[in-house]
Parts: sequence; structure tokens; C-alpha cells
Amino acid sequence: EVHLVESGGGLVQAGGSLRLSCAASGFTTDNYAIGWFCQAPGAAPELISCISVRDGRTYYADSVKGRFTISRDNANYTVYLQMNSLKPEDTAVYYCAADLFCGTYVDNYAYWGQGTQVTVSS
Repeated sequence: EVHLVESGGGLVQAGGSLRLSCAASGFTTDNYAIGWFCQAPGAAPELISCISVRDGRTYYADSVKGRFTISRDNANYTVYLQMNSLKPEDTAVYYCAADLFCGTYVDNYAYWGQGTQVTVSS
């Protein structure tokens, strides 16, 4: 059974940084992708970044390009999201999700973590 656990959220001032982790277990191959979604209060989850674990190809939403970096540690089945230059509008619950390929929509992912709160104060 696939299991995803996020960590690394917290409270940070605007301009600060956080690194989120998504620890994956239960995969029998490296042929999968991990996406990071953010969900602000009252809004739908939005894909902000995704990485193909096998070949490292990445995707970033325009809102985070140049500020966030996604990476993987295949030996430890962990995907990271380094978030720099954080803004108050980045405040959201961040979820990692997994499936065979990177997809834009929530329905593209079969497996989800429990989420981690990121709060950016002004």
C-alpha cells in the first residue's frame, strides 16, 4: 500500500524559506511522479510543482517559478520542495500526491498525504 507523509510546514515571515518533505513508501518501482498541491482557505487545491521520480523531469506553476525548487532523493524515497522568498499569499495547506505521471488536476493522483500547514506572515 502506498503511503505519503509530508513534513516541514510551519510559520515563517515573508521573504523566508521552508523545505517541505514528502516521504513515500509502498512503491515497488521508481516509475511514479510526486506532485505538490497547495490549498488556500476556501480555494481548490492547485498544483504548484511536480517531479518524475525516474527521470527527474519537473514542472512548476508560474506562481512559484524561480522561488520554489522540487527535488528527489531516490535512495530515501523522499521528495522535497524548497520554498524561498515566501509571500503571504503562499499561505496554504500543502499536500504531496503520487501517481504514474505528473498531472495538473487533483483527479490525476491516486495517492495523497495528510497535508502540512504553511503560514507566511507579512
